[in-house]
Amino acid sequence: MTIASLEAGIVPDSRPRERWLVPRRQAWFAFTMAFLLMAIDFVDRQVVVAMFPALKSAWGLSDKQLGALVSSVSITIAVFSFPIALLADRWSRVKGIAVMAMVWSIATIACGFSRSYGQLLAARGVIGLGEAGYGAAGGALLASMFPASRRATVVSGFLAAASVGSVLGVVLGGVITARWGWQAAFGVVGVPGLLLALLFLRVRDYRAVRMGPRAVLRALFRPRSAVAAYFAGALQLVSASTLLAWLPSYFNRAYGLPVDQAGLKSALVILLGSVGIVVFGHMADRLAVVDRRAKLLVPAVCLVITALILVPTFGLVQPGNLQFALLLAGGFMMTAASGSVPSVAIDVIHPGLRATAAAMVAVVQNLFGLAAGPLIAGALSDAYGLGTALAIMPLFCVASAVVLVLGARAYPKDLTRAETLGPAITAN
Repeated sequence: MTIASLEAGIVPDSRPRERWLVPRRQAWFAFTMAFLLMAIDFVDRQVVVAMFPALKSAWGLSDKQLGALVSSVSITIAVFSFPIALLADRWSRVKGIAVMAMVWSIATIACGFSRSYGQLLAARGVIGLGEAGYGAAGGALLASMFPASRRATVVSGFLAAASVGSVLGVVLGGVITARWGWQAAFGVVGVPGLLLALLFLRVRDYRAVRMGPRAVLRALFRPRSAVAAYFAGALQLVSASTLLAWLPSYFNRAYGLPVDQAGLKSALVILLGSVGIVVFGHMADRLAVVDRRAKLLVPAVCLVITALILVPTFGLVQPGNLQFALLLAGGFMMTAASGSVPSVAIDVIHPGLRATAAAMVAVVQNLFGLAAGPLIAGALSDAYGLGTALAIMPLFCVASAVVLVLGARAYPKDLTRAETLGPAITAN
């Protein structure tokens, strides 16, 4: 390979990156369990957004307070993701995941027993504590089983479960709230996570290499493409989390739909987002065979297109069939970076720190993306109206695209450095 091809990110032979690290049957069983648990994770996280109209009516809450019920989960995740994922890398990813699922499931059930806004907000925070390390540990576990050449596709498929879970959460939350009340909705969605937590213990576990604190920090922040991935993912999620949190309320107010129908209409937009994660993650993997930078450039292009669709959709187009069709198109594109960004961070970090690297992605994304989006949009809605707020938030996609392009310049060199490091795992 020439220096010019290396700098350009050209990979003439990708066959060494096809090596399977475990038997395929074990890898796909782990993927299935991780996917199901991720879906339940987001059912429990997003079910509350379908309850916004009911909670607003029952307790007289402002949009900012409603947004905080979503942001509180993300803030807790941001605070605890790093230490929990570091513990998972050093202890057990599988056992850690099982414990996390039990915590967030019990906290979800506890939300149904809240008698005040303060109690509900606190219980939602505990959900975040349980979910804090799951995405990082799950993604790292899968990255340790599948070939590097399939990593963006596998991680995209795993993270697509978040959109599937969000859809189920919004739909179930709307339907159950309309028929039996919001308290019952929390109880119903909280139980499956407990059962899956026990089943997850059948997944084969692996032990990562150990490193000191200074070496960990140096490994996490030395690759410039990893740093770009952290912050580009967060900027993208400012916009995506806004739609996840506020679309049901928008359909309720602008279209006059009841909570269950508003939830169903929102679910279609979110569902297309889950398809987009897989489609664009796979596209990035395929194009990266020729040019490694595609893992960052593909989502960058998609995010610019997302902003071009969604800003005028909310700002200029009246509620109706045309607007809904444009929302579907924007929903499909807005998640393009969700799979590629974590896979880039995992690619360029020491193999023994994959859960920790994924946790750093989660920390930045939750603190500056998932937590910020619903809260900022809620504050803008209180001041200028929900439609205006939703027209402004997609501009964060453009900022994300700029950071992705900058990270793409460093990615080939960072990836080559990481590929010279030692083996990722040893079996327990």
